[in-house]
Formats: sequence, structure tokens, C-alpha cells
Amino acid sequence: MTQKRLFLFLLALLPLVMVSCGDDDDDDLIGKWYRVSDFDGLARSDASSFSIGNKGYLVCGYDGKNCLSDLWEYDMDRDSWTQKANFPGTARNSAVAMTVDSKGYFGTGYDRVNRLNDFWEYDPATNTWTQKADFPGTARYGAVAFGVSGKAYIGCGDDGNYLKDFYAFNPSSNSWQQIVSIGGTKRWGATSFVLDNKAYVCCGVNNGEYVDDFWMFDPSTESWTQLRDIADTSDDDYDDDYNIARMNGVAFVIDGAVYLTCGESGSLRSDTWKYYPATDLWENVAKFKGTARTVAVGFSNGERGFVATGKSSTYRFDDVWELHPYEYDDDDY
Repeated sequence: MTQKRLFLFLLALLPLVMVSCGDDDDDDLIGKWYRVSDFDGLARSDASSFSIGNKGYLVCGYDGKNCLSDLWEYDMDRDSWTQKANFPGTARNSAVAMTVDSKGYFGTGYDRVNRLNDFWEYDPATNTWTQKADFPGTARYGAVAFGVSGKAYIGCGDDGNYLKDFYAFNPSSNSWQQIVSIGGTKRWGATSFVLDNKAYVCCGVNNGEYVDDFWMFDPSTESWTQLRDIADTSDDDYDDDYNIARMNGVAFVIDGAVYLTCGESGSLRSDTWKYYPATDLWENVAKFKGTARTVAVGFSNGERGFVATGKSSTYRFDDVWELHPYEYDDDDY
């Protein structure tokens, strides 16, 4: 009888042991997400964003019924939002935005009927918009863009077909020049970031697959270098746990490292990955604490990083979250 009771006790304990072991994978994930002041405007998805100093800017987007044309400024120090001059062009979603020399640039996108190729400059000092030379590539949406070394760059996206071409805008001459295309795969819904005067492009979708090649752009030579894939594609151990590839993810920079979160890859994502450019390696860190979402926006001043808005399958969001990368979340224990 004693042996039978012991067996039953151990059998009852087994599910608890299995659950505990299953949770261990998340226990050592560093980082803690804090909810900050909600976005003051309408909940939305597919907006665009850029950062200038300690201010993040969110422009346009889609509220589920209409394309929007408002512009909002988030003050990272005061944790507050202020509405700025409305975007004067066609209301749209799925456009691109970037920063060049303390000004914001915004263009392409979709107005729910037409793909667009106009291009605009926003000056925060005067709170004014100025139309610039049209983007010379085909009108598109879901493109990827970045500002680096005094120029704005736009490429990839969807003009009815997926694309991999790239163009550079020079603000001083108000002119565009086509540059060498990104290597590897065409993509739509890719993610970009800038670090140490280099630009990086990863993720996106093409031919029904989530893209796993990863590229660095050097503006001094206007050339692309392929980095390690963001999936388990090698025979080495470093990528055994990689599950990074997605579309419509958000990336931002904190203290010389990059954080990639949210997006979708068959299902909505909330996992977060930290990229170390010195080693070209990724590390899984604390999951995004808001509702899993896609087509959100992110902004950063290089020391702080934020995620805002976006959508799930049925909801659009107006919440805003900040990642503290060096804390642990007690809720994970």
C-alpha cells in the first residue's frame, strides 16, 4: 500500500513538474516593459514614425474605417503627447518615414485606393510640411526606409509585385538617385534600423515565406553586406533557437544594441530579440507586455525605446510601451 500511495503522489506531482520545466525558458529573459502615457490620438495601425532628439513623431495610419493625416509628437522626458500640424498630403497608411539632420521625411503609402509616391519634409522647428521631389520609383506601400549620413533611403515594398530596388534622396539638392538594390530576397513589410552610421534591413515576406536574410548598408560605399540569417539555417549552435523572421516588426536602438519586437508570422508576435552588431548575434529577451500586435510603430533617442499603436486581428491600439532593457520582470518568475 505504501508503494502504491507513493506512486499516486508522484503521478499527481508530474504535471506540476512539467509546467515548471516548461516555464524555465522565460525565467532568465532580461528586460521589463512599462506602459507609459497612452497615445492621445485615435487608435490606429499602419502609421509611420520618426525620431528627432528626445521626441518621437507618429503620422497618418488607418483607424479601421479611414486613412488619417494627423501628426503627433511624443516628449520622452515629459511622457506627453502634443498634436502638431496635420500632414497636408493625401491621408494614407503603410507609408515610410525617417530622420535626416533633425528633420522628418515621409512618403509613399496607400490611400485605400491608390499606391502613392509623393515625398514630404517636416521641420519641427517651424512645425511645417514642405513637399519635395516625388519618389522616382514605382508608387508603392509597405516599403522600408532609413535616414543615414545625410540622405534618406527608400526601397522594397509592393507596387503590385514585391520589390527590392533602392533609392537615395539628397535634401540639399532635392533630388533622388537610384542605388544598387538590396541583395537577396524581394520583400514587403520589412524592418530597418540605423546604428553607428550603418543601416540594416531584415524581415519581411516574399513568395508566401517570411524572409530570413539580413543585410547591412554602408552609405560611404553605397554597398550592401549580407549578415548571418535570422533563422536556424547554419550547422552551428548559435542559431539553434532563432525564431526571428516576421513581417511588420518594430525595431529601435538602446545603448548600441537593437531590439526587434511585435509583427506577425502566421500569428501575432510579442517575442523580443536583441541584436549585437559587434558579434552579429541575436539574443531572446523579455516579451513585449502589451497585446501581441502587428503594424505598430517604434521610436528611440538611442537611450530609450518605445512601441506604440498597431493592431491585432480585431482591435487597433492607442497604448504605448517602453522597454527597460536591464531590468528583470518579477511577473516572469
